[in-house]
Amino acid sequence: MITLSIIHQAQQKDVCSQRKLFDAYGKILHRTARRYLSDKGKVEDSVSNSIFIVLEKMGRCKFESVGAFESWIKRIVVNECLAIIKKGKPFKTLEEYEAATFHVDEIIIENLTADTILEVIAGLPIGYRTVFNLYEIEGYSHAEISDMLGISLGTSKSQLSKAKVMLQKRIIDLDPSYEKRRLVL
Repeated sequence: MITLSIIHQAQQKDVCSQRKLFDAYGKILHRTARRYLSDKGKVEDSVSNSIFIVLEKMGRCKFESVGAFESWIKRIVVNECLAIIKKGKPFKTLEEYEAATFHVDEIIIENLTADTILEVIAGLPIGYRTVFNLYEIEGYSHAEISDMLGISLGTSKSQLSKAKVMLQKRIIDLDPSYEKRRLVL
């Protein structure tokens, strides 16, 4: 378990404490990066860059709690992922996605695991995935997202809405017997 004392020791360049931080947060940073980036190499790059930034800049910060430190390192990995996304293809929106409303059976929901959910999110187009992660998981507002990504407020809202529809459809598609059970009205 990471304590404020370990964080403060790591800020003083204590290698043992820095290693404890890496061991404790490496998987969290990796999982966060996987939500934004589908390419494994880019995920590794973003995590490596993030760890480097954390170790370089943490000495200048004043952390009042472990939670503040955790929020700070997660924000760093998100920013690194966004930088990688921006270096790649320009942020593009997709054509209108089928705006149908789907019903997700409880059976499907009960069988979902965290890894399955991450895979479904990772399968979203990059624009949908990025806005979904920033809004639903990281808690940014549409105004903040539009500034971060250089897109309009309306595009941010539209991408989120389309991401939710696509996620719902893909979750339904995980159950091969769903089509047989679906009622046609």
